[in-house]
Amino acid sequence: MADLITVEDPDDPRLSDYTGLTDVELRRRREPAEGLFIAEGEKVIRRARDAGYAMRSMLLSAKWIDTMRDVIDELPAPVYAVSPELAERVTGYHVHRGALASMQRKPLPTAAELLTSARRVAVMESVNDHTNIGAIFRSAAALGMDAVLLSPDCADPLYRRSVKVSMGAVFSVPYARLEGWPKGLETVREAGFRLLALTPDEKATVIDDAQPHRLDRVALMLGAEGEGLSTRALRAADEWVRIPMAHGVDSLNVGAAAAVAFYAVATGRPGA
Repeated sequence: MADLITVEDPDDPRLSDYTGLTDVELRRRREPAEGLFIAEGEKVIRRARDAGYAMRSMLLSAKWIDTMRDVIDELPAPVYAVSPELAERVTGYHVHRGALASMQRKPLPTAAELLTSARRVAVMESVNDHTNIGAIFRSAAALGMDAVLLSPDCADPLYRRSVKVSMGAVFSVPYARLEGWPKGLETVREAGFRLLALTPDEKATVIDDAQPHRLDRVALMLGAEGEGLSTRALRAADEWVRIPMAHGVDSLNVGAAAAVAFYAVATGRPGA
């Protein structure tokens, strides 16, 4: 059973995992270095626990203690009970959901390890917006993608905002970082995947015409918001594919485009 500890000092060192959560640059450096990430809200905390992440501690306002009682009772980690005002002073923002947990990261698998059993893979290049990362992982989980591969400069899927937007889907879709870019794509091709680059370029094949759902192994490449895939990434692809647009719209947000494209490559959809 976890220890329930009331804390009244925002400078208490036991709360150090939760300090400065709004300082994006600090947390991006600190969390991977210290092997932790922050789960926010009851559902996300439970999903992180159910995915096998070890809990370092929880930070709860008083009204959430009863709601989280079953989690508290089964954990060896300390639980810090604080007022909403103190939680805001520690974290830097009003914790609307009243519950935070500091979780221990797991070692990431290699891309080669993930690809041995996967058939549908999303590959992100330079996606640095945490909201987009979370949205893409949520769609990947919902639409049956088997894994996500990240270029070395992609944002951290376990950053608090990404986890929150994904509603914990980052815990259910395995991911790895490619070593080198775009050289790392050779690992994907050698595993038997056809590399499809998603681009609004008119020279690209309409994605349904490419019939990706009929391919044995597909890796769908997605670029960052605005810039899209780099010239190097496009050159490394086996084929360019696009989502047809109407009403003069030239492109979709990368999160929305990913959802449409994931459906197009899914093997279980009608006509697959």
